[in-house]
Amino acid sequence: MTKKGKLIIIEAGDGSGKATQTKALYEHLVRDGQRVHRIEFPDYASDSSMLVRMYLRGDFGGHAEDVNAYAASTFFAVDRYASFRMKWKKYYEAGDIILADRYTTSNMVHQAVKITDAKERETFLDWLWDFEFCKLGLPVPDKVVFLDMAPEVADRLIAARAAETLTKKDIHERDTDYLHRCHAAYEDLTKKYGWTRVACSENGEPRSIEAIHEDVYRAVRPLLSAQA
Repeated sequence: MTKKGKLIIIEAGDGSGKATQTKALYEHLVRDGQRVHRIEFPDYASDSSMLVRMYLRGDFGGHAEDVNAYAASTFFAVDRYASFRMKWKKYYEAGDIILADRYTTSNMVHQAVKITDAKERETFLDWLWDFEFCKLGLPVPDKVVFLDMAPEVADRLIAARAAETLTKKDIHERDTDYLHRCHAAYEDLTKKYGWTRVACSENGEPRSIEAIHEDVYRAVRPLLSAQA
């Protein structure tokens, strides 16, 4: 029987410090002597993300709702499938730790919010789970850590980042109401799927990177003990 590794996901809305916390956790795990590989989605360096890039820059419409949840999810799923088969499947099957900045869990949130009817949303979530984890054969995460940044704090951080880097916001980042609805969905799905919540803001201000990292590491530590 093929030995499987551990798949850890750092998940959050835009402006919540996912890349920073993924990097911090990766470096901590390396210092611990773990065999760990860091990935991120979308995989912008790969040709497989072309449809994702077209969608996010607004080629199919200037609003997220211009592309239905099923179509948009398929764009992202193909990118994940290519990444898994070409970049990290061999490490995962060798028993290593895979640390991901976003995963299927992001589509569960960002696409599900396009569906207002509760039953239809559940149907979509069931379809997405079956499509990616059963039909495409992508691994189910062993741990999902939700970085919970208050929406009003995330709004300020997104605006500051855009001004500092002079980069254009994507269709998700341009729609503040959409991002706020995503945050509410993150809270709901954290309960539904048993994700681990880590608070990233207090009293309207972001917590320190170090304090957040300590909580993230504490959340994944039991999994690492099982892996050793």
